[in-house]
Amino acid sequence: MIWSLSYDPLVPIWVLALAAGLTVILIVTCAVAKVRVWPLRALALSLLLLALVNPAIHREDREPLKSVVALVADRSQSQTIADRESQTDTTLESLETRLAAMPEFDVRVIDSGAVNSGNGTEIFKDLANGLADVPPEQMAGAIIISDGQVHDVPATADTLGFEAPVHGLITGRSDEKDRRLVLESAPKFGLVGSEQVARIKVVDYGADSLSASRIKLSIRRDGLLVHEGEITTGREVDVFLPITHSGDNIFELEAENLDGELTQINNKVVITIDGIRENLRVLLVSGSPHAGERTWRNLLKSDASVDLVHFTILRPPEKQDGTPINQLSLIAFPTRELFSVKIDEFDLIIFDRYVRRGVLPMLYFDNIARYVQSGGAVLLAGGPDYAGEGTLYQTPLAQILPARPTGAMLEEPFYATLASLGERHPVTRGLPGAEQSPPSWSRWFRIVETELDAGQTLLNGAGENPLLVLNREGEGRVAMLLSDHVWLWARGFEGGGPHVPLLRRLAHWLMKEPDLEEEALRATSLRRELQVERQSLQNTIGEVTVTTPSGATTTVEMNQAEPGLWRGTVQNTEQGLFTVREGERTTLVHIGPQNPLEFTDVISTTDKLSELTELTGGSTQRLLGTNSEANIPRILPMRQGTRFTGDGWIGLKVSNASILKGIDHVSLLSGLLGLAILFFALSMTWYREGK
Repeated sequence: MIWSLSYDPLVPIWVLALAAGLTVILIVTCAVAKVRVWPLRALALSLLLLALVNPAIHREDREPLKSVVALVADRSQSQTIADRESQTDTTLESLETRLAAMPEFDVRVIDSGAVNSGNGTEIFKDLANGLADVPPEQMAGAIIISDGQVHDVPATADTLGFEAPVHGLITGRSDEKDRRLVLESAPKFGLVGSEQVARIKVVDYGADSLSASRIKLSIRRDGLLVHEGEITTGREVDVFLPITHSGDNIFELEAENLDGELTQINNKVVITIDGIRENLRVLLVSGSPHAGERTWRNLLKSDASVDLVHFTILRPPEKQDGTPINQLSLIAFPTRELFSVKIDEFDLIIFDRYVRRGVLPMLYFDNIARYVQSGGAVLLAGGPDYAGEGTLYQTPLAQILPARPTGAMLEEPFYATLASLGERHPVTRGLPGAEQSPPSWSRWFRIVETELDAGQTLLNGAGENPLLVLNREGEGRVAMLLSDHVWLWARGFEGGGPHVPLLRRLAHWLMKEPDLEEEALRATSLRRELQVERQSLQNTIGEVTVTTPSGATTTVEMNQAEPGLWRGTVQNTEQGLFTVREGERTTLVHIGPQNPLEFTDVISTTDKLSELTELTGGSTQRLLGTNSEANIPRILPMRQGTRFTGDGWIGLKVSNASILKGIDHVSLLSGLLGLAILFFALSMTWYREGK
């Protein structure tokens, strides 16, 4: 309880001042005149004046509040090195036990850095969030258990938001040493087929690690070793990284281990370079004119990633029939340049209703077949031309074409329907309208009758005849669209159909777009989750495992999201290179910055926290002494002081904060009590004067 005296005048201050002046004058006058019993008169006047002042007694019923102590445990990745985690747990348990025996303290445990934000160890950010509901005057102090590698230490104590000591208890040992591979600079992207330059440096920290030495450096691309060499520690070195494919090229650079070093985690750096292909070059060779020719041209010209070369061959060059010169092509068909000298410069060759007219010698068709087997791609979009006498199947291309024509054309209305394999293949999976029966797209009216010798059928036509067939030949790819009526979808006949996604996916699958691979394992980072995606034409997939940068292995629960597509997620609490495996298939994904701040320096230190703790009156000290025994300081509660630390002990500030539960207010000279006192004083005056 707290007692206090307060005043609440019954009249304005100026009236009270005037009354006080008159009272003093009367008392002085009576005293000078030696009026009888003037002291009693002075007492009565004074009590009357005091009644106008209205004094009162306050009694406050207050309950003391406990002082809040923040125990901050550093759970960042660098704290998992050596035995730091066990030191942290042991110290935290001991401090909680000691503080529990002190009733004046309320303990609040804050785990910091359990989830990496990419900004390193942000202990003071987590401390502020954990104490957001605590009034500053109620804080007793904060005890931080960390390796000292803190990346958001305030420059001044004023920014803490409270005036109480901060103490740092440092895990680790004073004689640690470590080696780190530093990434000085690296490109974000590069053209496929080029070599990009990254600059690195190997730095040794700690005891016996200052002299330069020659060490081994290994470079892996997408998990495969591509180079081994030697570099000198302490010197910047340029390394050349070949970009072999589009999409992420993940390079893992690893320096030789240092004997007795603290950890090998930061001996590696990961560089992810986005491989960018120059514009894809497509050669479109059209034969007999038909309504669908412009469909192919418009589609390919609208694709910003495609450079299109288009020729329409209407007749052989030796034919002379008197056609006016202004109706003939002004550019001779460069057969030798296209199909012999520069054929390897094209990513895709399309034959659209091409009929043999003697323009291309058989040798060039043989060149095209070898071009495919060496990694090129051919798309044949045929109609009557493929079923007739001028069919391309009567050329050396037959060795790479999966569908053999019977010579017949089936001319009847039909809907293109997904084959069972087409429901799972990324080229045709999820085509708009395919979910209905019949599909919600227009009909076609003719199809080439063929027999399959190889390949995969994705779309069926009339009589369950193959309509779209894909095949791999050697290192290349072949596709056959066995109808020339795709233009009906483009023209909107009977509502049209999904010609744009179908043809675009088809062309990019032929040009080896990674997202359209039939069998693929992918991994991406989604905030604090790692999403794994498995694309397969099989009905089931194997067990998928994820290996974290620290070496822990987790099994991913995969769920089928669509036919042929499975997805699963795992919680991510680390930064670095993750390895995802499913059977013989492996993929890599790097999460976080390429040069993570968390592993910039992992040597435990007292330097980063010491300045701030001294400003608050606290201290920074190691938990392990020279004899490697735990040295957890005693805790002393302190009411006041400027230094909250000493030999073997640390202090915490006991605050005077309390909560008000009730107030009692008693006026001394008002009400019956005040009237009685005044009446008594006046009565005594009259009584004395009457004698």
